[in-house]
Amino acid sequence: MTQVTEHGGGVWSLRVPIPDNPLGHTLVHVLDTGRGPVLVDTGWDDPESWSELNDGLGALGITAGDVHGVVITHHHPDHHGLSGRVREESGAWIAMHAADTAVVRRTRESDPGTWLDYLARKLAAAGAPEDHLAPLRAARSGGRMRTLPGLGAALPDREIVPGELLDLAGRRLRAVWTPGHTPGHVCLHLEEEHPAGLPGHGRLFSGDHLLPGISPHIGLYEDPDDSPKLSAALEQGVPPSVTDPLGDYLDSLERIGRLGVAEVLPAHQHAFPDAAQRVRELLDHHEDRLAGLLALLTTPLTPWQLAERMEWNRPWDRIPYGSRNIAVSEAEAHIRRLVKLGRAEAMTGTEPVAYVAV
Repeated sequence: MTQVTEHGGGVWSLRVPIPDNPLGHTLVHVLDTGRGPVLVDTGWDDPESWSELNDGLGALGITAGDVHGVVITHHHPDHHGLSGRVREESGAWIAMHAADTAVVRRTRESDPGTWLDYLARKLAAAGAPEDHLAPLRAARSGGRMRTLPGLGAALPDREIVPGELLDLAGRRLRAVWTPGHTPGHVCLHLEEEHPAGLPGHGRLFSGDHLLPGISPHIGLYEDPDDSPKLSAALEQGVPPSVTDPLGDYLDSLERIGRLGVAEVLPAHQHAFPDAAQRVRELLDHHEDRLAGLLALLTTPLTPWQLAERMEWNRPWDRIPYGSRNIAVSEAEAHIRRLVKLGRAEAMTGTEPVAYVAV
């Protein structure tokens, strides 16, 4: 496929590869402004990705050194990874929602082993078997955490404020806070007429929030420093200050559906019209999934046991190690939603805690 796609009206997308990932690439969008080009996301911090980003910019007659600013939809490394390299080349500012900036800062400042300890405790509390926890403990003792992505991510120097226009000369780009995939995920509403005259109110840079053929991962977002007390509370079936990321995501979807945009420019796959239709599909998908999980929870299950029984894109025994961690996090997010809706509850006296439909 063509690496550079012109979307009209001074907007292009560049395909930047994600190494060893089935998604294949991130769509980095380039927005022409009166002060120079602004990037929406940057791609994974990898030599091949950096080379491809520069090749794409070169095809537009610009270089990384010409970039005026970088707007990040969320902190994940396939979106924020190359922001620091771009800033080193150009002096560009980097903007991100405060909730995701806090995640970046926390990751940079924490001892690397903190994250492995947190993950091991969380998985143990979710009911993960010992053979799954053993590699985490081995990595902790061997110091291999330092090789994982995100530990050296650039600290943003501008805050994206929901509801406000970003400071882009000659452009009306408004931030829409859409938590769910991450706590500080934002979509960006380009409040300008569609260059091809499609009906609707401008275009939407949707990041991972709204994709044409994928439902984004909805997991948990918490501070690892709170992990010990969170794990202790989970064992009693009464988590403190529990977040509801799936509820956040569903509320955010409805908010995006009401914008009535003419076209969506996502960070993966391809641009598409009719955001409202895609929003309805995703709302229906999650309602069906919650109903399916309730059927599974007629028998008490831990989050790990529930994840083993959920429908994924491949059988559980073929899901890679790291992806199982993500799957369990998604199972917990769905359980939390069911508990908040009063359709499931934690069973007292179970360790690790099991949940059952009510």
